Amino acid sequence: MLAILERLDPHSDRIDLLVDLVDRLRPRNPRNHEYARAQVRTLTQLLKGDAEQAWALRRYLSTLLETRRHTSLYSDVGILSNDGFFTELKKRMAYRLLPPALDELYLSDTLDRVLCREDDYQWIRAVPTCDWLELFDVISNAPPPLDAAPDMARQATLRGLLDAIRTLSCRVCALGLEPRLIHAHMEIEEVDSPFLMQNIETNHYLDGYARVLAGDADDMEDARHLLVMLDQCEEVVMKIRRGALNSGTSVALTYVLVALTQSIDRLRKLLYLVDTSGALPAAPSVDLEAMAREAQARDIDAPCEAPLSPRRAAAVALAQELAEAHNTKYQVRGLLRDNVDLLARNVTENASRTGEHYIAERRTELGTMLRAAAGAGLFVGCMAIIKILISYQHRAPLIEALFYSLNYALGFMLVHVLHFTIATKQPAMTAARIAAALHGHAQQGHTRRQVDVESMAILVNKVFRTQLVAVLGNLATTIPMAYALALGWWYVFGQHLVSPEKAHHLIADSHPWHSLALLHAAIAGVWLFVSGLVSGYYDNKALYTRMARRVEQLRWLRRLIGRERLPRFARYIEDNLGGLMGNLVFGVLMGVTATVGFLLGLPLDIRHVTFSSANFAIGFVGLDQQIDAETAVMTVLGIALIGTVNLLVSFGLALWVALRARKVRFRHGFRLLRALGWRLRVAPLDFFIGPQDADPVPEPHTTRGFK
Repeated sequence: MLAILERLDPHSDRIDLLVDLVDRLRPRNPRNHEYARAQVRTLTQLLKGDAEQAWALRRYLSTLLETRRHTSLYSDVGILSNDGFFTELKKRMAYRLLPPALDELYLSDTLDRVLCREDDYQWIRAVPTCDWLELFDVISNAPPPLDAAPDMARQATLRGLLDAIRTLSCRVCALGLEPRLIHAHMEIEEVDSPFLMQNIETNHYLDGYARVLAGDADDMEDARHLLVMLDQCEEVVMKIRRGALNSGTSVALTYVLVALTQSIDRLRKLLYLVDTSGALPAAPSVDLEAMAREAQARDIDAPCEAPLSPRRAAAVALAQELAEAHNTKYQVRGLLRDNVDLLARNVTENASRTGEHYIAERRTELGTMLRAAAGAGLFVGCMAIIKILISYQHRAPLIEALFYSLNYALGFMLVHVLHFTIATKQPAMTAARIAAALHGHAQQGHTRRQVDVESMAILVNKVFRTQLVAVLGNLATTIPMAYALALGWWYVFGQHLVSPEKAHHLIADSHPWHSLALLHAAIAGVWLFVSGLVSGYYDNKALYTRMARRVEQLRWLRRLIGRERLPRFARYIEDNLGGLMGNLVFGVLMGVTATVGFLLGLPLDIRHVTFSSANFAIGFVGLDQQIDAETAVMTVLGIALIGTVNLLVSFGLALWVALRARKVRFRHGFRLLRALGWRLRVAPLDFFIGPQDADPVPEPHTTRGFK
């Protein structure tokens, strides 16, 4: 490090020496934070002991700052561009493979050579603020020689900050007047837009600042009124976010909201740094108490000598933020995290509303669910027969996959239109409903955990018994329907629908360990989860795009079904678009999986509990209703395990996504199981078939055993 300081040329604007100096501060292991702290303190002590080297480093850094453009570093790094989500995603993926050409005339591009590792920000943040400020003071307070030229670095930095404020203000104004944002919050058109007003206030503030710098004015107004305008802009953003849960959202709107939030936050921080009135509140990124504790814990023998003021601490916090944003600017994960969260929340929110229809409160509702599931089972039995008939045509693999997909998709959509229920379609919806309940408890700030766990136990119990009744309802009609159709085929045509070899194959496919039934059941569970996401996505899209109004504007449809029926049909499409598309996608995935596995040479297929039970009935008829008891028992066990895997995989994935979308963590699984066990022990009949009336709200004393 001393050799690098001795080689410094105070008047050079080459970046190489700064790169070498930072490389000495950087630990080889990014987690070795102690090394970085020790190196920064060593550099500080070296400069304290040699004023000439401190001045040489100061002059060298000043030259670097004076000869480079600052604005883009403060206004662009860490803030989404105006390109849109998919363009930004494509750009980041491309730059991960082949970085863009850099121009070291810009300070933001210079950082690519100085902070060349993606984990540099970790050790920079690990060095205490007090140490950075002490190093900065040693450099900035170094006495200059008598013949030294005036230092213009501060003026260059200030100009860059002011230009960045103007740039960010214009960007906030442009984003705030985006048509998609106005569409989501039409009140903006009725009053003066805060996005436009903040730009007017910013220009007024900067013009006053310029007069003070030029010596044409002695003082200037503070930025408090401008901050009020920024508060109003943030209120609009929050209203749109809250409204999106009811009216839907899109990737493009979410991207605009994220870019707006980032721009407003950066604008606040820059205003705090440049304002000289001292009347502004502390920067939102500065926690002085935490920094004071950090300074006290720094070193008992070497207490912090640098004064810790809010403005200086804010400057360090912004520098650390820029370093992290620079290191992660090409990461795809951060872009997805910032933009997909709200969309995922809306998708699962719509799924949770749908999930309310799949949770029975009373025995009468369980009876309704049983009848709906039984109706769906009739169609599944027919679909299983049709699939076998399609396989006898021996079409080309892709054509066969198309016919399979049409069979599944049309059958599932018809089940939805007739208001029947397929049991395995429920977990993706009910999981989102459970996540919504957990999120509601978190928002209400409950402190009595016992009541929370008991409430969740009641909800999970409702979901369990509803699922159980739905599965039994499906199987109660699927097996007899498939059996009757296979037997009817033999009576009509004089031969079985399937040969003995085919019958053995249909039954063997459900064996729990002599086949890949459980793996294929897990694949089916994944497709059930995906169809739930698709359903939520299109429900969200129908709300956001006002699907009913769009359908009502179709003149050819008005002529086809009549003016009176069109509004009802349009409303039906908006309310059921998610369900129809989810069933369509699930049917297609069910139909193409085996074909894709065949083309790739992979053991891919699906096993669905209802179709496996239908195949068992068809195979049983094909073997003249004669199978040994061991085969029957193992097949029934396999079908039960297939259903369990279907439900657990789809439910687990859906619950995981729903909890992540709401940023909720539930760490009381064992206590929840104990609560469920207590309910089973106290009222086993109600546990499985539900009470006559709705479950009562739990009293605090009912949960004493679950502390």
